[in-house]
Amino acid sequence: MRTTTVRVPAKINLSLGVGPRREDGYHPLATVYQAVDLCDEVRATEVDGDSVSVEVHFDGDGWREQAPVPTDENNLAVKAALALRDAFGVKSGAALSIRKVIPVMGGMAGGSADGAAALVACDALWGTGASRAELEEIAAGLGSDVPFLLHGGTALGGGRGEEVSPVLARGRFHWVFAIADHGLSTAEVYAGYDARHADAPPPMPEVPPTLLTALAAGDAAGVGASLSNDLQPVALALRPELRDVLAVGEQGGALGTLVSGSGPTVMLLAEDADHSAQLARMLLAEGVCVDAVQATGPEPGAHLI
Repeated sequence: MRTTTVRVPAKINLSLGVGPRREDGYHPLATVYQAVDLCDEVRATEVDGDSVSVEVHFDGDGWREQAPVPTDENNLAVKAALALRDAFGVKSGAALSIRKVIPVMGGMAGGSADGAAALVACDALWGTGASRAELEEIAAGLGSDVPFLLHGGTALGGGRGEEVSPVLARGRFHWVFAIADHGLSTAEVYAGYDARHADAPPPMPEVPPTLLTALAAGDAAGVGASLSNDLQPVALALRPELRDVLAVGEQGGALGTLVSGSGPTVMLLAEDADHSAQLARMLLAEGVCVDAVQATGPEPGAHLI
């Protein structure tokens, strides 16, 4: 049986500006994505017949296995495979196997990453010969973060997040991710954001120019000072214990601390690899998270297409 395996990075939002809810239910976003070398792995294997199935394996501690990852057509990797098949009239099926490392419901687009990886893996398995533009179009229909996960690196996100353009970023950035023992619903966070702005809609979002300048210069301290997330107040209201994580990061001299996306993962920017290890030890010693994962970004060669 032929098989194709694709590794796909997690994403973080260095800035996440959120505008007023649109009529289609989405929000206009102005964000800076960055891929980090915390990767899921998706394997696609040919099967007899036209079925598309998925199995999920968790990498690491046993608590991860409690994460609610669907293993039916609601899994985004399955949706991606079916969307690709429909777009190109493929008659074959595939058995998908996902090795999960990216936190589930952690604000790091683990599901979107698996969808992007499944697109690339099944494209190779079935020999559809899809162009970059065709894969991007399918990805945009799957979710706002999926197109970026096809690209990796560092990029601006516009529209509802699906409009991606590269950003100049020099150097490597050292991150620590404080992982919570259970996830936070993106839908719940956005509902809370809308409730907070029920009387006065938020302005149209913009990316802080200071962040783009710091990225172009490879200035980690400048990046840390420019981190921003419009969803953070809602995430903190839903999960007040995340404030303790932010406090430990500040005490440990992190260059910047921020809730990642819709949370509950908190990201801390370190000065270097040694400082990253020190922050991870502090977080675990204080008991403010179930795991502290070190990563760097962007990973060279992380682009999927």
